Amino acid sequence: MTETINTDVVIVGAGPVGLFAVFELGLLDIRCHLVDILSKPGGQCSELYPEKPIYDIPGFPLVTGQGLVDNLMEQCKPFHPVFHHGEMVERLETIGTAEHPGFRVTTDGGQTIECKAVLIAAGGGSFQPKKPPIPGVDAYEGHSVFYAVRKMEAFAGTRVLIVGGGDSALDWTLNLQPIAERVTLLHRRDAFRAAPHSVNSMRELVASGSMDLLLGQVTALEGADGHLEAAVVKHDDGTSTRVVCNRMLPFFGLTMKLGPIAGWGLNLHENLVPVDTEKFETSTPGIFAIGDINTYPGKLKLILSGFHEGALAAQKIHRYVYPDKRLTFQYTTSSTNLQKKLGVA
Repeated sequence: MTETINTDVVIVGAGPVGLFAVFELGLLDIRCHLVDILSKPGGQCSELYPEKPIYDIPGFPLVTGQGLVDNLMEQCKPFHPVFHHGEMVERLETIGTAEHPGFRVTTDGGQTIECKAVLIAAGGGSFQPKKPPIPGVDAYEGHSVFYAVRKMEAFAGTRVLIVGGGDSALDWTLNLQPIAERVTLLHRRDAFRAAPHSVNSMRELVASGSMDLLLGQVTALEGADGHLEAAVVKHDDGTSTRVVCNRMLPFFGLTMKLGPIAGWGLNLHENLVPVDTEKFETSTPGIFAIGDINTYPGKLKLILSGFHEGALAAQKIHRYVYPDKRLTFQYTTSSTNLQKKLGVA
């Protein structure tokens, strides 16, 4: 059992809109924890189009997806947000009242966080791993087949089969090779979509005999009661190889799903969360939704719209976090108090 964490706000989603919300909340002395299923901040900008140019961010004629995320991370750094990467909010419970909300957030990684408000900034939903088309793979999931690495130590001394040809597959091949008994990388062809230096490092390990590289596809798994013993790999020439392994990491990409949010009682409309346009609060007091996950009359799915929504949501969240404290609106250009918080006074 992990110890319960207490904070002011839990932000579900660490994409650009969630990151800017950290900044707006931080100006109001509101502490944040962010939960995101991805292994790094940035959401779709970092995961799907890090090099893609964006032209409609105010003040930036052109900025890449990763460039925008890097700037947002630098902007919210003074407020020391806490990130819980590689985790998804599995359960959301109300523990307060409508007037004084309180929530208990539980992640699929076993983390429990209690807070005064929840801000959903989950974009189109959570990224879910695409499952490989292997018969019976479900029986091994969570026991010996994993779609993410939560703790590297769990793979120490094991025989690991990593399937895929992108950055995630190559990164974990290189990270786990020093601690695993043996790592085998399997890809359908001898061409990779990963960073060149990662591919070169992998090939050097193969050349030195420190790991194995196979070309083909997994067609069957062997082992009883969810405990993997081997995988059968079929090659293009029709032959098959039996690879002894007790852990498998398939990296077949990600897909977007609404996930557990659907069960939070938020009166969803076409898989979106309805909010008001004064404070972007949902039908449940204390739960807010900003960015692409929300809907209201005239909604535009633009990053800049999410920034605006986060600024207004922060004003109402302040009332929940500090019910007895009067909020005075201030400008960062003229407020010495705000400039001290930003470390620029």
